[in-house]
Amino acid sequence: MSATLPDIACGRLSLAEYAKNFSDAHPPLTPVQARLEADRCYYCFDAPCTVACPTGIDIPTFIARIAQDNLRGAARTILEENILGGMCARVCPTEVLCEEACVRNTAEEKPVEIGLLQRFATDAYFAKPGAPMFTRALASGRTVAVVGGGPAGLACAHRLAMLGHAVVLFDAKPKLGGLNEYGIATYKTTGGFAQKEVDWLLSIGGIEVRSKQQLGHDIHLDTLVKDFDAVFLGLGLAGVNGIGAAEPAASGAPPLRAAVDFIAELRQANPAQVAVGRKVVVIGGGMTAVDAAVQSRLLGAEDVTIVYRRGPEGMSASGHEQDWAQTNGVKIKHWAAPKEVVAVGGHVKGMRFARTRLEGGKLVETDGHFTLDADVVLKAVGQTFVAEPVGAAAHGTEPIRLALDRGALATDADGQTSHPKIWAGGDCRAGGRDLTVEAVEHGKVAAIAIDRRLRA
Repeated sequence: MSATLPDIACGRLSLAEYAKNFSDAHPPLTPVQARLEADRCYYCFDAPCTVACPTGIDIPTFIARIAQDNLRGAARTILEENILGGMCARVCPTEVLCEEACVRNTAEEKPVEIGLLQRFATDAYFAKPGAPMFTRALASGRTVAVVGGGPAGLACAHRLAMLGHAVVLFDAKPKLGGLNEYGIATYKTTGGFAQKEVDWLLSIGGIEVRSKQQLGHDIHLDTLVKDFDAVFLGLGLAGVNGIGAAEPAASGAPPLRAAVDFIAELRQANPAQVAVGRKVVVIGGGMTAVDAAVQSRLLGAEDVTIVYRRGPEGMSASGHEQDWAQTNGVKIKHWAAPKEVVAVGGHVKGMRFARTRLEGGKLVETDGHFTLDADVVLKAVGQTFVAEPVGAAAHGTEPIRLALDRGALATDADGQTSHPKIWAGGDCRAGGRDLTVEAVEHGKVAAIAIDRRLRA
């Protein structure tokens, strides 16, 4: 490896190329396509697709309403169960949820395109919403604090507002949306859809937003418990896992960048202004790794490789996502573990890997090694819950200690934590599957449980 400076730059492509690369990756159905696709549904009784949906959307009913050209009715069926149904139609891994369960797979090996139909119905509604679809119940006189404006917090806040409670929604970021705003590939949700959906959700009223409020710094859990009738925590995962190998700090090179930070930058900027290496290595096997790798290619990187320590079946990114990455020119190397960041002259120049294999069901490293040149190495090996802000207390007060399970917040089925006034949902809750749609369900179920407790 030479000691030349890494080739990291923005503006590698023309404006027309950026516009094309970051346009809608999966264009919506036309009205004719939607009705033809709706006619493929068998409208099953006890439909397995509905069972497979974490929010329990009555899928045959909303598809039947599309076939009847009742698009508002279709959207209502979706949004009653999943208030973020528009975003979930774009980002849900439907190929391993509702569409995998579709009985059409047995006869034709091609399911009904449920995700695209859900988008068709919700997009039609948002284009011409008309009269409010949801309204507030009579004021209950109770106030609930929701900490975290991601999918879980938004779903909880909306359902609580519907039930007549006043909600104060705190979020550390300047914009609400959580991963929907900051953590999803730009080509999956174009045209500022995440914020349009948030604005619509807030239009129900009864939700006061306080942004740039960080738990443990600007607000404290012990104070919230004292000042509010209940608290919901939708904190997400703030910690980024290490790669399992020494990072290059000792050589004077900057630390490796988290893929989630790269994705967040791209979500908030013009793609032409985001720098990317000519050679990029992404370490990890989930959807974040795929989103970071594909977007690196779309920004103009010439050589992008995802490296994962196990085989393709072990990747949390679905087969569909893996195919999407390779279709976009991303190489995927399996059975390799990161060993050492190669740095020269204070700059990252590559990554050395050990080849791996399974022995007796256990992953082990072999004697084989290889090195990949890279101007940029992104780490996408998962995130962790950071508990310290939860335990931080206002000056002179006793901190609240919530029980943890496998490093995340322990809750019951309704999301109630070990404290009687605190509920939690989304990725910060133990046992979660890192799915937007599941976070929405957590928020909805917790809101119903909070309402039941406040009215007892």
